[in-house]
Amino acid sequence: MIEFNNVGLVYPNGTEGLKNINATIKDGEFVVIVGLSGAGKSTFIRSINRLVTPTSGSLLVDSEDIINYHSGDLRKLRTKIGMIFQNYNLVKRSNVLKNVLAGRLGHTGTLRSIFSLFKKEDIGLAYESLKRVNIDEKIYNRADELSGGQQQRVSIARVLTQKPKYILADEPVASLDPPTSHQVMTYLKKINKEDNITTIVNLHFIDMAMEYADRIIGMRAGEIVFDGPVSEVSEKTFEEIYGRSIREDDLRGGADES
Repeated sequence: MIEFNNVGLVYPNGTEGLKNINATIKDGEFVVIVGLSGAGKSTFIRSINRLVTPTSGSLLVDSEDIINYHSGDLRKLRTKIGMIFQNYNLVKRSNVLKNVLAGRLGHTGTLRSIFSLFKKEDIGLAYESLKRVNIDEKIYNRADELSGGQQQRVSIARVLTQKPKYILADEPVASLDPPTSHQVMTYLKKINKEDNITTIVNLHFIDMAMEYADRIIGMRAGEIVFDGPVSEVSEKTFEEIYGRSIREDDLRGGADES
């Protein structure tokens, strides 16, 4: 379980990234966070694995306050939290298998990591993870030979190989076309349900939020302005989150601002 208790984050330049955040995310939930660019969605997600550090309040992961974690504690935390990025974060010149095996680095000793001496079980797990997202036929291709959608499936396989308790996905479909975006979201939802992995996803796309979320958190200017099950969300809810009317093209393509 993840618990935000009066969490605030002020950047060195004085910008407030998060303001008095209170939220509890239960094990196994699929939560989608929506809001305009700059609303605090990425800051919210990245605080959970301490890619950014809150400056006030407490942030509990499995009942431990992670705000003051350093080095060894952070390594342990990040071993159980998988992260999926908008730009895939793959090593372009390495093949798919090596990229997916990177998910085992947190579980592998330093010497083995340096020389890529992975156990047979790790290689088997990587292959099974690739099969789960239907990209196993590309196992020996270089990452830069793949399409954007294929690369994002490889990054999902990498997270699966990590065997995390939590998955954070920061705008995982922002660079993809609509059919490929739905494919990626379908895999994330399937993994969430089959493995009971708590999943938190930032999305700009309203239709996808409605289709895949169990629960929607709406953010504006660093604050949570809505938090509830998807069954309670309406067009009016989104208008309140975004602070403006929602047009038909917003419903199909998101409500971001250029």
